[in-house]
Amino acid sequence: MKLRIGILTASDRSSRDERPDLSGPALAEMAKDKGWDVVETLIVPDDLDILRDTLILWADSGDMDVILTTGGTGFSPRDVTPEATRFVVDKLAPGLSEAMRAESLKITSHAMLSRAIAGIRGRVLIINLPGSPKAACENLQVVAPVLGHAVQLLREDSAAEAGHIPDP
Repeated sequence: MKLRIGILTASDRSSRDERPDLSGPALAEMAKDKGWDVVETLIVPDDLDILRDTLILWADSGDMDVILTTGGTGFSPRDVTPEATRFVVDKLAPGLSEAMRAESLKITSHAMLSRAIAGIRGRVLIINLPGSPKAACENLQVVAPVLGHAVQLLREDSAAEAGHIPDP
C-alpha cells in the first residue's frame, strides 16, 4: 500500500539553522525506500503551540495517512512533542509506542526515557519518534510492517478484513 507520509521535526537548534536536521531526511529516505510518498516535511522549534497547530493542520488537510514526528520526546523541559500529540489525537494507539520502546530496550537502556506516543486524529495516524536519526529509523522499522493495515482500517477499506483472517 502506498502511504502518504508527513515528517515533522521538532528541534530548536535545527529550526534556527544552528544544526542540520538529520532525522527528518533519514526518515524520508527510509519511507521512500518502502515505496511511500513523503508529501510534506517541516522543521519547527520545540514549541507546544507550533507543534499542536502543525499537527492539526496536517492531519485535517486530507493529504496524509501517517504523520511521523521526530524529536522532543525526552526529558528536557523543552521536549513537548508527546503533549502536543496528546492534545490533537482523538484516540491513543499505545501498542505502537509500547512495541517501539520494547524493541529499543534491546538496544539501549535509555529507551525507557522515551515519552513518545502514537495516536489517531480522524483518519490519520500520528507517531512520535526519537530525535536521533539512528533511533528514529530503528523505531520506524518496528512499526512499519503494520502501517499499511492501520491505514486501511482508518480508511474503512474492505481489504482490511483480509488482515484479520488467520494464516492457514
